[in-house]
Amino acid sequence: MTSAPKRIWILDVLMLPVGIVVFFPFYLIIINTFKSLKETASSPMSLPKEWIFSNYAHVIRETPLLRSMGNSATITISSVILMVLIGAMAAYPVVFNSNKLNRGLTVYLLAGFMIPFQTTLIPLFQLMTDLSLINKIYGLVILYMGGAVFVFFLMMGYMKTIPKELVEAATIDGCSVWGIFWRIILPLLKPITVTSIIYQTMWIWNDFLAPMLFLNSQSKATLVLQIYKAKGEFSVNWPMFMTLTVISLVPIFIFFIVMQKQIVKGIVGGAIKG
Repeated sequence: MTSAPKRIWILDVLMLPVGIVVFFPFYLIIINTFKSLKETASSPMSLPKEWIFSNYAHVIRETPLLRSMGNSATITISSVILMVLIGAMAAYPVVFNSNKLNRGLTVYLLAGFMIPFQTTLIPLFQLMTDLSLINKIYGLVILYMGGAVFVFFLMMGYMKTIPKELVEAATIDGCSVWGIFWRIILPLLKPITVTSIIYQTMWIWNDFLAPMLFLNSQSKATLVLQIYKAKGEFSVNWPMFMTLTVISLVPIFIFFIVMQKQIVKGIVGGAIKG
């Protein structure tokens, strides 16, 4: 009877140093937002000798923070909605109307999914230029829609656990293909849909490479690009850099805390069904 509590106590002790290691980067970033540039350079790991709160006011005053946050939110929300819808709609016929064409397209998408994004940057940039999508918010949204392939494979794996008898019964009752998808299949995909939304939101919100390459004006910059601009050619304004980093992490941190129960439900639900 006492062995289980003892094992839990031992696990707690073992996890304590792991938690400290994980928390240390956050500690380092946060405390340096309350220091001067000189103190940050001389003693980055110590607590501030004098707490300076003006760094946040300076960042808000000197950078187009709200505009950049709005750009990040617009790109993230639009891209995630489109990726989830496209991925779910693409997976539906593959699972419930399997044929040679669908299987061939699945293999094709899998092959494309295995190609690293970095290897396609030059032709992708040329294509975006030819389509006049450079430095446009909707152009970046269209680019991110390629992430629907990842959602497609998540949805396809989860849909295979749904009994096909549901679709057959709905078809017999006269329900259309669209009706079956929207009224029956999509509501059953809620756990994996929430999981997909969380993964893709965290990826797009924190992405640096695509906005850096395809957005070149200050008015279109995302929060991540504002952080990068705190870095000069020969020096880095570390308090400003850290302050912008904290501000950019707050929305995604709140989002993750709110949604973490949903992602656990999605993982557990998929494991039980599988």
